[in-house]
Amino acid sequence: MALADGSLLPSIGLGLWKIDPSQTAGIVQAAIQCGYQHIDAACDYGNEAQAGEGIQRAIQSGLYQREQLWITSKLWNTYHRPEHVLPAIKRTLTDLRLEYLDLYLIHFPIALRYVPIDRRYPPGWIFDPDSAAPRMQPDLVPLRETWQAMEELRISGLCKQIGVCNFGVSLIRDLLSYASIPPAVLQVESHPYLVQPKLLRFCQEQQIAFTAFSPLGAGSYIPLGMAQPTDSVLQHPLIRQLAKQYGKTPAQIALRWGIQRGT
Repeated sequence: MALADGSLLPSIGLGLWKIDPSQTAGIVQAAIQCGYQHIDAACDYGNEAQAGEGIQRAIQSGLYQREQLWITSKLWNTYHRPEHVLPAIKRTLTDLRLEYLDLYLIHFPIALRYVPIDRRYPPGWIFDPDSAAPRMQPDLVPLRETWQAMEELRISGLCKQIGVCNFGVSLIRDLLSYASIPPAVLQVESHPYLVQPKLLRFCQEQQIAFTAFSPLGAGSYIPLGMAQPTDSVLQHPLIRQLAKQYGKTPAQIALRWGIQRGT
C-alpha cells in the first residue's frame, strides 16, 4: 500500500490486540518468520515489551533488518496533552526496543485525564479502577494541540509517519484545516459487514491510506458482549462458497477482498 509520500506500508499486518503478554514474544517472532513485516501494536494492548522481545529475536536471527519491518503503535487517550505525547512515544520505543516507529497513530479522538506513567501503565480507560466508584474521566484537550505534538514527533524522527484511528470524515476534515503535516493513515474497523464506502472514498480523495482493523469481522468482540457468534464474517455462506471455489480459507478470501478495494 503506497502512502502519499511514496512510502510502502505492508498490506497485511499482525495486530496485537488481546494477545496474552505471555505469548506475545513467540507469536510476533513466529509471524515475522512466516513473512509478516507489519506489526500493529499499542500502549493500551499491554504487551509492547513482549512484542519488542519478539521483534528483536527475529532481527537477531537474521530474518529481516529493522528497515525491512514496519512497526505501528498508538498514542493512548490519557496522553493527549502536548507535554505528554513525547514521554508516551519514548515509553513505547523503550518497550519495543526500537529507535523509531514507522507509524504512530492517535488511538481515539478521545482525551482522558492524565495518569502518570510511573503510577499505572498502561493506564486503561478508567481513571481510578481501585476506588469504590471507578469511573472514566474525560479531559478537555483540543485535537489541534495533540496533532501539533504528533507533528513534532514526525519532525524529530521518532516516527516516520503519523496518523489517526477511529476518526470519521468530520474530524478528519477539521484536522486537515490546521495540520502542517496531514495524516498519512486512517485506521478504522472495516470488513465485509462494515465496508464504510463514504469514509474510504473521502480518504482516497485526500490521499490518506485507509487501513482496517478487525478485517476478519467482529469475532474479537464476542467475549466483550459486543457481537454474537452469528455475526462471523468467516461463517458467511458466500465467503465459504468462494473459499471452496478458489481453494482458499475464508480468512484469505476476506483479506483478499480488503486488499482489492485498497484497504
